[in-house]
Amino acid sequence: MTAATSYRSTVQAEARDGFGRLLLAEWTKFRTVPRWVLAVVASVALTVLVALLTAAGSASSGTGEGTADPARSEIFDMGHFTYRPLAGDGTVVARVTSQEGGARAKAGLMIRGSAERGTPYAALAVTPGDGVRLQTGYRDGGAGGGAAAPLPRWLRLTRSGTTVTGYESADGRGWRRVGSVRLAGLPRSALAGMFVAAPDDVVVERRFGSESISGEPADTTATFDRVSTAPAQPGAAWRDRGAPGGPAGPATGGRTMSGGTFTLSGYGDIGPNEFADDLTKTVLTGVLIGQTAIVAAAVLFVTAEYRRRMLRTTFAASPRRGRVLAAKAIVAGLVSLAAGLAASFGAMLLAGPVLRSNGVAPPPLWDAAVLRAVLGTGALLGVIAVFAVAVAVIVRRSAPAITMVLLLLLVPQIVATGLPLSAARWLERLTPAAGFAIQQTVTRFDRAIGPWTGFGVLCGYTALALAAAVFLLGRRDA
Repeated sequence: MTAATSYRSTVQAEARDGFGRLLLAEWTKFRTVPRWVLAVVASVALTVLVALLTAAGSASSGTGEGTADPARSEIFDMGHFTYRPLAGDGTVVARVTSQEGGARAKAGLMIRGSAERGTPYAALAVTPGDGVRLQTGYRDGGAGGGAAAPLPRWLRLTRSGTTVTGYESADGRGWRRVGSVRLAGLPRSALAGMFVAAPDDVVVERRFGSESISGEPADTTATFDRVSTAPAQPGAAWRDRGAPGGPAGPATGGRTMSGGTFTLSGYGDIGPNEFADDLTKTVLTGVLIGQTAIVAAAVLFVTAEYRRRMLRTTFAASPRRGRVLAAKAIVAGLVSLAAGLAASFGAMLLAGPVLRSNGVAPPPLWDAAVLRAVLGTGALLGVIAVFAVAVAVIVRRSAPAITMVLLLLLVPQIVATGLPLSAARWLERLTPAAGFAIQQTVTRFDRAIGPWTGFGVLCGYTALALAAAVFLLGRRDA
């Protein structure tokens, strides 16, 4: 009696080995064609070269602020602040009796960690155009707002630990809670007092392919009375923190007192700088040029076999055409991912000394947003290469495929600069060009879509193109 021999299917193993051999074959095709390899190298060189030229141009034109902390250029922390120390929990109360400076001017109360710029704060402000609002951090939004609040208007800020709560009242007796915020890192000894601020008057001119932003500082003046802090600090004098280097004139910042009435004047805003330069994205702008070489290499990787009738041989060796497309997409995507990472890291590292030597502080590479933009740029080129492979299969001709891919990626960004802002945002959200949002590190006034959402839009277009390519591969002759 012979022992039974167990049977083990080898179909799955052969399938895995077959796809692995297919990947190796496609990689061998790619690396043995010098033009394709040179195109990938050229994409890295072009991206880095444009980064160096951009860094040199930014430095020589004086667009950088020369600050040791690049993040500070992304916020406004100006206006005028009159304060006393507030040790531990406590309350500051005041009545705003008059206000000048336009619909967006702010006058109210503030509790903040210190007089240093960029410190955590909570501000309860009366605004002629948007009522009473509780604002914190250097970003948009905040609690409250709505209908304009007639003056005089009572305001109260109360601190309990790291939580600050704002209240407003028409008569100082019946109080309405506006909102509450938590200030991480708020020290026990904080500052409490009154402030005024006003956003700059900014004019944006958009033309096809260019954009210019100009602004003038706006000033504001407000009067306060019935000012009190509790617990009171015996002998604590009122001190001031104003915006340095303001425009000439008596209304640029200061405090006057007459009896129990305070008059504060100042200029500049507290909050996000929606017009700040995104230096990281500017340095990585060379990807717009470098991607042309990546797209050309990815398209030729497919169309060369169509032109030379070699694709029939490939399909004869691997009849499952979807697997062939997958292998080509993976090879092109991984090669482009590696090139994109080399280009983005090289651009940031080499542009840094150029910026620094001219007094412009480069963004730190270890910052979360900057690192996401750099790594995302590599992923961006990888997805663009896969998209180009899919379009090449659909079109089957080199020049039309390259042109189509580049038009879809570049034209929306160029056309958007000549459209009204609302239309420009929709154009950049709904086209493959949304993928370049992954390079954003600053929230600007013209932001169309979030970094990962925009990258997801490009991935969606790529998935649709791949699905169409698979469908057509199975129904057309090679």
